[in-house]
Parts: sequence; structure tokens; C-alpha cells
Amino acid sequence: MKELLEFLARSLVDHPEQVRVEETESSDGVLLRLTVAKEDLGKVIGKEGRIARALRTVVKASAVKDGKQATVEIVD
Repeated sequence: MKELLEFLARSLVDHPEQVRVEETESSDGVLLRLTVAKEDLGKVIGKEGRIARALRTVVKASAVKDGKQATVEIVD
């Protein structure tokens, strides 16, 4: 899941070298914290949060396939 989110985020931004994903396991599932360059934050969120919502949907679908729950948090 971490690699999937990194790949998707790097495809969207102008500064792919600054994309970082931190993965934290808990009893509730997996928390993925996405950090990008300040200039790229709008590209990852998208108009009215559409890109962020799509990223979360794809990651959650991947997690369900693995029998887990995943949450994506975009850090500014």
C-alpha cells in the first residue's frame, strides 16, 4: 500500500523526490501519512478534494484486498 501511494503521488507532482510516505500499523489498521512539497500540495488535493478522495479510495481498495483497513492522511 505504501508503494502504491508513493507511485500515485509521484505521478501527480512536480517534485517527486520530495514525496514521502510514512506507514504506521495500529489495531485499527494502517495509517499512511503522505508528505509532499508545499508547491505540490494543491495538485495532490485537487479541486474540492477530488484527487485526495480518489487516492484514498484506491488505497482503501488495495487494503481491503489484503484484508486490512487503511487511512490516508495528507500532511501539510
